[in-house]
Amino acid sequence: MKKKLLSVLLTGAFVTSMLVGCGTSTETTDSGNGAANTTSESSTASNGTKVGVAMPTKDLQRWNQDGANMQKELEAAGYEVDLQYASNDVQTQVSQIENMINSGCNVLVVAAIEGSSLGEAMDMAAEKGIPVIAYDRLIMNTDAVSYYATFDNYKVGEVQGQYIIDQLDLENTDQTYTMEITAGDPGDNNAGFFYNGAMDLLKPYIEKGTLVVKSGQTEFAEVATPAWATETAQSRMETILSSNYANDDLNICLCSNDSTALGVENALAANYKGEYPIITGQDCDIENTKNMIAGKQSMSVFKDTRTLASQVVKMVGQIIKGETVDVNDTETYDNGKGVVPSYLCEPVFADKDNYKELLIDSEYYTEDQLK
Repeated sequence: MKKKLLSVLLTGAFVTSMLVGCGTSTETTDSGNGAANTTSESSTASNGTKVGVAMPTKDLQRWNQDGANMQKELEAAGYEVDLQYASNDVQTQVSQIENMINSGCNVLVVAAIEGSSLGEAMDMAAEKGIPVIAYDRLIMNTDAVSYYATFDNYKVGEVQGQYIIDQLDLENTDQTYTMEITAGDPGDNNAGFFYNGAMDLLKPYIEKGTLVVKSGQTEFAEVATPAWATETAQSRMETILSSNYANDDLNICLCSNDSTALGVENALAANYKGEYPIITGQDCDIENTKNMIAGKQSMSVFKDTRTLASQVVKMVGQIIKGETVDVNDTETYDNGKGVVPSYLCEPVFADKDNYKELLIDSEYYTEDQLK
């Protein structure tokens, strides 16, 4: 599955004229039980514009950063922001989005917990004529989604697969290497893109016999990790190690993101005595970056959420003003109701050789955070 990136400008699907007072704003933090927990109220100017930002959870570092970056940039642009986290509970997220709509939000930015579970809230947004930007996770089976902003998710997988190919010189080697695969949440549309991007590059080496998956688990349904849970990835890898690698080396762990990679690393630390494998990841979470520095993880795909937040803020402004909205892909992301115009940011990888340049010099992290 190769994708063309088109430099295209589309006219905004919605032009909002409802720039009226928006009442109160509530920000929800994770309470650990999936219940909404309103913690603050603020009033807005009578002619203000309100943007609702729905994030999945505070349990993963990247969503905290995404939410904070989004709120900072939107407020700097003059918008009132209703930022809420849903404790990875779908019904909580549905209720939060419905509350955003009822409180007068003019645009919604939604990072879905499960891409196919927001139908009621999306129907309400469509009825109210409120544009929706799907943020980093495509919202499925609804025509209410105006735009999609994300990183090139297929390329994320390609970066991981190509890293493995380059590190082991698979194009030229006569050696055989063992590999196990840990993919993402089957309810997250992105997980399939990550998996396919990597596997489209690596499958020829599996078919040739250069790569051997001793567990036999290669299909997405077999290697998926519900909720991207570290504990689930760890438990599965412990079983794979005890069954297949008690006396053999495991050379490669293809992990779709850092939370699954962390689970694999925990399993290796507890149950594995062989030569340490190549381990891929994604998001450059702090703990995983520390593991990269320590030699416990080989790489992590870096998706600078500041770049994505800036692009979404730009798109929000273009929607509000009735301007054409910047997109660069009009072919790839079909949500079951049609192809959603998308803006794809470029991912790169970080490893022990370049993490300082990518993460510290860019002020994404400080050196103290990685000690």
